[in-house]
Amino acid sequence: MAQIIQWFPGHMAKAFRLMGENLKLVDIVFELIDARVPASSRNPEVDKLVAAKPRLLIMTKADLADPEQTRLWKAHYQKLGYQVLVLDTRNHKTPQLVTKAAQAALADQIQKQADKGIHNQPIRAMITGIPNVGKSTLLNHLVMKNVAPTANRPGVTKKIAWLKTPTHLELLDSPGVLWPKFEDQTVGLKLALTGAVKDTIFAKDDAALFMIKFFRDFRPQAILDRYHLAENAFDQSDVDLLLDITARLGFKDDYDKAAERMLNDLRSGKLGTYTLDRLDD
Repeated sequence: MAQIIQWFPGHMAKAFRLMGENLKLVDIVFELIDARVPASSRNPEVDKLVAAKPRLLIMTKADLADPEQTRLWKAHYQKLGYQVLVLDTRNHKTPQLVTKAAQAALADQIQKQADKGIHNQPIRAMITGIPNVGKSTLLNHLVMKNVAPTANRPGVTKKIAWLKTPTHLELLDSPGVLWPKFEDQTVGLKLALTGAVKDTIFAKDDAALFMIKFFRDFRPQAILDRYHLAENAFDQSDVDLLLDITARLGFKDDYDKAAERMLNDLRSGKLGTYTLDRLDD
């Protein structure tokens, strides 16, 4: 039986409380979602908390995602009425792109201020998203210096903090937050694959088997090429294929070690671009 993935430490409950208390201080919420999991990386608790506050959806890590799926998801969220920005945060124009998108999302509010003779007011935004979605990297680009710690693992940011940018944004940073319970364990597995939950709380072989199933359905050649498998390798069951990959990697029967290697390959882009949430699903 597959392990149930849950993670809701005390600092996340505190973060939700602080976010609720500070929401009245901001004009807009920047909700970061991982372009590889555009649905699974949206926190339903944040959705309830933000409610009617203007929102900008920022799809991060677009360089790791399937470009066609990213296009479809962007169009989907735009149809739902969201302002959406697809972002590779390594782009040197990130500060200007985010500021322009925020201005578009707040166009009515900015116009009302202008009608009252108020111009060039800084935009105050709260940045929120699940762990390891790229918030700290985005903040460092917006502020144009290293003000937030970054790492390719969840739980790096621990507190709420205000930051000012050269492009007239005032940003309220917040820790990455998950929700108390994954109703669908598929969501937990997808977030495990993309690094949103700590590797210590899920079975890596479960994640690797889920990964094999995804690539079997959508990108089998990427697995065949990466692990030098025979063209008929996918004729095997997922478990046998994991054992085959384990042997190919020289790990004998240590499939846990092979699973860890596969996770690292996936997250680092060595298996190419991929989007685990498929809009047609």
